[in-house]
Amino acid sequence: MKNKIKKEMPGILFSIPALLIIITFYIYPLIKTMVYSVTFTNEHGKIVEMAWLENFYELFTDKSFYEGLIATLKFSAITVIFSILISLILAILCNEKLKGVPLFRTIFSSTMGISVSAGASIVLFLFHPSIGMINESLKLIGILPINWFTDSSYSIWAVAITTIWMNIGFGFLVLTSGLQNIGVEIDESSQIDGVSYFQKLLKITLPLLSPSIFYLLITTTLKSFQSFGQVDILTGGGPSNSTNFIVYSIYKTAFTNYRFDYASVQGIILLTIICIIMFFKFKFERKVHYQ
Repeated sequence: MKNKIKKEMPGILFSIPALLIIITFYIYPLIKTMVYSVTFTNEHGKIVEMAWLENFYELFTDKSFYEGLIATLKFSAITVIFSILISLILAILCNEKLKGVPLFRTIFSSTMGISVSAGASIVLFLFHPSIGMINESLKLIGILPINWFTDSSYSIWAVAITTIWMNIGFGFLVLTSGLQNIGVEIDESSQIDGVSYFQKLLKITLPLLSPSIFYLLITTTLKSFQSFGQVDILTGGGPSNSTNFIVYSIYKTAFTNYRFDYASVQGIILLTIICIIMFFKFKFERKVHYQ
């Protein structure tokens, strides 16, 4: 027994830093959030008394919460679908043997090097209602300028476009790597069999690329639910709660209104929603074709 413990001791010692990080930044905050959700706290985050389910009742009767939830789900759907679709198209184009492909690969993946604050600032200038390039371009084709950040019909699209643009670099690299891992012999066999380009794309390339697409689907979904910086810079959650996504609502509730108990309830609801979505996505993992 002593020899076994002595043999495993180096592995245990090496795992201690990782365990400390997990306990400090994951387990402890989760436990404290669960405690806060069933208590009343003051503006300093100190527990005053037990609330039990009163905070949950307040949340489920709050109209602004449902508006933020619908906006979050809509935003997530838009960003996930278009981020993966655009990344897939660009990766397929750059996988062809064309001149200048290395340059375009660099350009398409460059958004990975742009921080959220810098990207949002660029978009803030591009979508400016009076001097922005987007509205100036719309004027040329006879379309009136759009108030991208103050009109509830367009604000969610402005934030979504920003997020999609910043997601493309990572998605492009993942899918390009997946395409390059597809064996050359498969492509040669399809050419010998007389398979057309689009038949090969739909029946061979995409099924073999499904592990990369599935991975991207999971990571992009999680990132969309965690979007904060671009919302804070571009719209501040407005107008009319159209971009008041749950993560931003948690931030405002806790650090602007000092309702740590109410923010904790929102955090638990967000965690539950993400777990449900991930459960159904992993149920479809059996459709992924692993080589």
